[in-house]
Amino acid sequence: MELELSTQKMRASIDDGVGRLVFNNPAKRNAMSLEMWRGVEESMRQFRASDDVRVVVMSGAGGKAFVSGADISEFDKQRSNIEQQREYNELAAAGSRALARCEKPLLAEITGFCIGGGMATALAADIRFATPDSQFGIPAAKLGLGYQYDALAKISRIVGPARARDILFSGRFLPAEEALDIGLINFIHERDDLGAAVSAYAERLATNAPLTIRAAKAAVNAWERGGTADERAEVQALVDACFDSADYAEGRRAFAEKRSPQFRGQ
Repeated sequence: MELELSTQKMRASIDDGVGRLVFNNPAKRNAMSLEMWRGVEESMRQFRASDDVRVVVMSGAGGKAFVSGADISEFDKQRSNIEQQREYNELAAAGSRALARCEKPLLAEITGFCIGGGMATALAADIRFATPDSQFGIPAAKLGLGYQYDALAKISRIVGPARARDILFSGRFLPAEEALDIGLINFIHERDDLGAAVSAYAERLATNAPLTIRAAKAAVNAWERGGTADERAEVQALVDACFDSADYAEGRRAFAEKRSPQFRGQ
């Protein structure tokens, strides 16, 4: 089922428990424009509201890039001074927050370039798949622009501060094997196999208990942010809800009956 969005530069659909979000600007290697950020927010809002969506997969159209960064052609009109930059940041931040606040597993299917804001977008995913020819980098130091705290904190938590400094100071592009070695991505698959591998993984997650996954994701996210008392209390509430759920009863029955459980997220 295709979802209606305000832009054709993003595509979104729901199929068999999987929400698919496609960056659809291949002529510019899926460089992110303001209208695309609006499309991200619209898509994620609909995915979040749908009980049919168990997992969300992000990918880029055209095969040359996941997202190659911000659409630099907009900079003179949209980001030429600090006032415009703040307005741009507000719109882009709404899309970024929608990804960061996704309570469902979020996967990134990466082919080709994953650069700048594209890498920051990929880091919002819980699990990242890539092709052997994928490249990763944040070349802000070559453009003279500044990066927001949240994006830089995220990469520092994932790869560690020493590697984050290398990536940010040098502006160099990392090949897929190096990205895998430092934990920037989780899996590498050949181009011909990538789509099937991501679909199989998404389907596996879609059959698992949604409440358990939600609680686990909340716990890991809270730990990444330092695990305040309020966050730990929220995680505990989600854990408690698992034990009170019909899914937990179903899981026990299925185990006793030696069959696959049918979880409903209740």
